[in-house]
Amino acid sequence: MLLAIDAGNTNIVFALVDADRVIRARWRIATDPRRTADEYAVWLSQLLVLEGYERSQVTGVIVGTVVPRALHNLQVLASKYFKTEAVIAGKGDAPWGIALDVDEPDAVGADRALNVIAAHASHAGDLIIIDFGTATTFDVADYTGAYKGGIIAPGINLSLDALVSATAKLPRIAIEAPDNASVIGRTTVDQMHIGIYWGYIAMIEGLVARLRAEIGRPVKVIATGGLAMLFEKQTDAFDTIESDLTIQGLAILWSRRHIAQGSV
Repeated sequence: MLLAIDAGNTNIVFALVDADRVIRARWRIATDPRRTADEYAVWLSQLLVLEGYERSQVTGVIVGTVVPRALHNLQVLASKYFKTEAVIAGKGDAPWGIALDVDEPDAVGADRALNVIAAHASHAGDLIIIDFGTATTFDVADYTGAYKGGIIAPGINLSLDALVSATAKLPRIAIEAPDNASVIGRTTVDQMHIGIYWGYIAMIEGLVARLRAEIGRPVKVIATGGLAMLFEKQTDAFDTIESDLTIQGLAILWSRRHIAQGSV
């Protein structure tokens, strides 16, 4: 069983993936670079047991991270508690295997490369991948699977935090769809819901339209990330939602590495 670890700016996702790349279990913990390998192990061991698994069933660990300070303790977790060396996505014998056709290829986040790998493995043609995380990213992959660049926008939670922290009287609200489609708010809270929710949808639809026009060929739009489902019913900008795209990218890298090494 493979333990795939996606270390993002807000959360770290741990997933158990079987030999057929089926995700058997997943867990999420807040990202804290100070968290030690021992702390991860205590937390993760209990969750494994709750799902009916044992640590000994984990035979490989692969990590994709955009938080360099978190990497060391995840590597120690793999070596100390799972008796294996963690494979680092995009490094050493686990290269991306796709062209990063941008001006700064070394600056491409691991999650973005992994999303492109997984999306291209499942879908033909040109692709736009929208990942709703701490930031909302729009990534473009052409029909060959090459990463061509994209867009980084503030995540919806960041936008709301900035609005509330910079104003004296605006309250903190839940991020949810407004009760109706009206964009004329009658209360302060209604107006905030409209601005955050419908404003974000307008951004998504506007940027997707501009990307489609610039690409100039038929393109499929894939949404991923924890908040993708929040917008699904209110926009037709997405062709499909695949919530585990980054984990699937890690599993694909792991499989390719083992094929290259002549093992199963």
